[in-house]
Amino acid sequence: MVDLARRLGLAALLAVLAASPAHAVAAHAVSTHVTGHVTRHVTGHVTAHAVTAASAPPAKDEVTMELRKNGVLHVKETVTPAGETVRRTPLTRTRYDDGHDRVYRISNVKGGSYDGETLTFTGTVEYDVTGAVTPTASGEELRWFAVSGPVQDAVVTVTGPGRVQNLSCFAGEPSSAIACTSASVEETGTTSTFEQQGLGEGQALTVVVGYPKGATGAGPILERRFELSTAFTLNAVTGGSLAALLVLLLGGVGLLYWTRGRDARVVGNESGPVSGHRDGRFSPPDDVRPGQIGTLFDEQADVVDVTATIVDLAVRNFLRIDEQPRQTYDTPDWCLVKLPGARLGDLLPYERALYDAIFDGRDRVLLSELHGSFAARLATVRDALYQDVVTQGWFARRPDATRSRWTTLGLVVVALGVVATVVLAWLTTYGLLGLALIIAGAALAFGAQYMPAKTAKGAAALAHTLGFRDYLAGASVDDVPPGQRVELFSRYLPYAVIFDSVDRWARVVSAFDGNGRQTDHLYWYQGPAEWDLSRFADSMRTFVMTTSGAISTSRQFRSL
Repeated sequence: MVDLARRLGLAALLAVLAASPAHAVAAHAVSTHVTGHVTRHVTGHVTAHAVTAASAPPAKDEVTMELRKNGVLHVKETVTPAGETVRRTPLTRTRYDDGHDRVYRISNVKGGSYDGETLTFTGTVEYDVTGAVTPTASGEELRWFAVSGPVQDAVVTVTGPGRVQNLSCFAGEPSSAIACTSASVEETGTTSTFEQQGLGEGQALTVVVGYPKGATGAGPILERRFELSTAFTLNAVTGGSLAALLVLLLGGVGLLYWTRGRDARVVGNESGPVSGHRDGRFSPPDDVRPGQIGTLFDEQADVVDVTATIVDLAVRNFLRIDEQPRQTYDTPDWCLVKLPGARLGDLLPYERALYDAIFDGRDRVLLSELHGSFAARLATVRDALYQDVVTQGWFARRPDATRSRWTTLGLVVVALGVVATVVLAWLTTYGLLGLALIIAGAALAFGAQYMPAKTAKGAAALAHTLGFRDYLAGASVDDVPPGQRVELFSRYLPYAVIFDSVDRWARVVSAFDGNGRQTDHLYWYQGPAEWDLSRFADSMRTFVMTTSGAISTSRQFRSL
């Protein structure tokens, strides 16, 4: 009974559809599927009718094309039967050569719609095509994919602005070389007709018509196709341009250094060994202090600069360094002790900032406990150290600010080079020229570390400092009275930390006291029980390494 009811319902539906002229063809299509599929069509509702109707190809497709004198191809297409919605996907881009695609542009659609890919219409549609004409050695050639399958019978008529010189047609895949069913020219020689039967899905009827030279004066529309193999083409033009641009840009970077980054020139007699004492008293050249020397020398605030300053504060009686007793496998440690009565007003700003960071309101602190607020306040020490070399007149601007400015400029040039490379590679074959800008920007960013320039006063102080370094490397202890050696050589020691000769001077200090004899302690360095000055060299070496490590953990200073 259920099956009988379904059959009666389907019969009624077919009767209603057959009564409507607009659905006559669709009703016939549905009826052809009744046998063996009654249940599927009834439960699928009336949408089955639309799917079946849309899948039937048009019986005939008539296309009339007119090539106008401005090179625009006007197309009028009519399908039979006219009641069905037709969707075409015109071929609007083909390969032209190794570097370009040919583009066909569809516009002025009437009787349908075109979304850039699919042309949709019912019955008749008209549209214009631009870019379908190609100049040849003997004239001009019109080429267009006039009909897209599926279609049972296609007829294309073409008229143009001159007599037809030659014609051909192809059917099948867009790149097919198989001739169409027929192609002919009427007696006047201005109208061509092409026919093709049985054009399948994904196939096209391509028509080609030749006209005299200058018939339209039009040409193909070409768009460059991006390919890495062509975007960075190396030939005489691109290679020569790249070389010239590199010479120009890198020469400009060199000129910037020559005019802005070089130290002021000083006279040759500013150099040579410089003694660190006068009349038996400590007298560093230009009164340069250890922390200043490091920044003056390499234009960087280094970990070793702060380490040397801590030793210098001890030697100058602002604090004392007490080595802590330890067992065989214990980690060495030291206690930094604030000395009462120290004249803190004599400290330079960066020294006072370091002093306050060490003690932070306390009278003593273990080296192993120098973290937390100490690490946070080292940024202030670094800034004060950079500002100090400007205050001394050794630099016109802070070295770190100068480096940052030129590094930023270099990175901006690199970014512009990347943008230029992408644009040039995408639009042209001159992508290599953008690389020149990237290289120049990288050279500028790298060279920024050499851009801080010393003034004449700074260059002279550096020359004297280097002379002091030469003196410390080869000075004899015999030219200093024995009673002054411990104090004088202790004052040398922070400078030896900067110049990486701490071992030599620590051994020198460990060999003397105020009367030239060994002793147990120094006035600024105290060892544990059973410790004497003979162990000072090893203790000092370890202290310098440990202190530098503690400062390095703050990441506020450059590590060597």
